[in-house]
Amino acid sequence: MTGFARARRPLGDGEAIVSIKSVNHRALDVQVHAPSAADPFENAVRAMVKQRLVRGHVEVRIVLPDSAGGGAAVALNHELLEGYLKAFHQAAERHSIHAQPDLNVAFRVPGMFVTAAAEASPDTEAVLLEALTQALDELNAFREREGAQIGEEMTRHNCQVAAAAAQMESLREGAASQFQKRLQERLQELLKGAQIEPQRLAQEAAILADRSDISEELARLKIHSGQLAALLDAGGETGKKLDFLLQEMNRETNTILSKTNGAGEAGLKITELALAAKAAIEKIREQSLNLE
Repeated sequence: MTGFARARRPLGDGEAIVSIKSVNHRALDVQVHAPSAADPFENAVRAMVKQRLVRGHVEVRIVLPDSAGGGAAVALNHELLEGYLKAFHQAAERHSIHAQPDLNVAFRVPGMFVTAAAEASPDTEAVLLEALTQALDELNAFREREGAQIGEEMTRHNCQVAAAAAQMESLREGAASQFQKRLQERLQELLKGAQIEPQRLAQEAAILADRSDISEELARLKIHSGQLAALLDAGGETGKKLDFLLQEMNRETNTILSKTNGAGEAGLKITELALAAKAAIEKIREQSLNLE
């Protein structure tokens, strides 16, 4: 789920700022961007985020005032400078070159200046985690509002699935007679007018009807649709739980589609309804990726 929040807290001569941004992701991926003064607290920051969030690509950005970390001390690398000057004079003497080193050039040598690691003040961690708590509260409030809207959309699509299942159930018995009629016509065509024993025809029709019966698939589809509705009504963490239900619902519609081929007008209508249900299930699946 997407969201953004920012919290500020006074710290030292300035303020600590914590920003959190989340975008959709199947798992929880936390990235922390912070100055070196906050390094000792990164594990605590990650632990708090994991306690409050379950899914999403989450970016946490921390800004601390210089007073919180004592400032960044820059020092000259005297050993490197002395080595540079010594090498300069040796080269000039060896090649009889009259020249003096240029400090501006020497200072551009990589590593000539070093930055001392800043240390956080004693109250930095408490202030930082307080700001993080506020930012997470605001982020979750934003995500809850978005989740409610997504849940309403998913419920609407689920109602379409349930309605399609009910219509397919009413058409199922008519499709069975179509199977028997189609079987008889094809057998007559193959036998070119030869008589068919009624008992044999009934047996073949029964076998075909059994293979084409979608009653069990429809029953499971309706059960899964009801479970999905209950899950959405209950709220809470639903994203991962939806995965299994949607896989099963998709499996049932695929089986229905494979069984109703060649069932005449009733079969065509069932196929149309199953395709509509499959499309609705896919829309629910797409939305489920945005939920925890």
